[in-house]
Amino acid sequence: MKNGWLTHCNNIGLTIFFRRSSIKSIMKPVHVTIRQIGNSKGFVVPKPVLAQAGLDENLGAQMSVEGGALVLRKPAKLARAGWAEAAQKIAAAGNDALVMGEFANEADATLVW
Repeated sequence: MKNGWLTHCNNIGLTIFFRRSSIKSIMKPVHVTIRQIGNSKGFVVPKPVLAQAGLDENLGAQMSVEGGALVLRKPAKLARAGWAEAAQKIAAAGNDALVMGEFANEADATLVW
C-alpha cells in the first residue's frame, strides 16, 4: 500500500492502483522493437495496453507526436455519426410522421408565389 493505494502488477509492467472509489493505472516503460512493414515501420502494441487505452482494432486510433512522444488516442466520434442509419430504421418502421403535423401561417393563403 502506498499513500492509501493498493497496487497490482501484471506481466507487461502495468501497475494498477486501487482505492475504494477510484482506480488509476501507470504503465512502466516497455521496450518495443520497431520493424519494417512494407515501406513503413511499425511495432506491436500488447493487447492489454490497447484495452487499457480504450483502443479497438476495428475503430483504429488517432496518432500524433506531442513533445517528442508518439501519442495514440481513441478516434473522435464524428458529429452525427449513425444518424442516417437511424433515420432509415425509423422510416422503415413507419415512425417518421411529423410530430407537429402540417402547419402554416395565417397570411400564407394571400401570398403570391
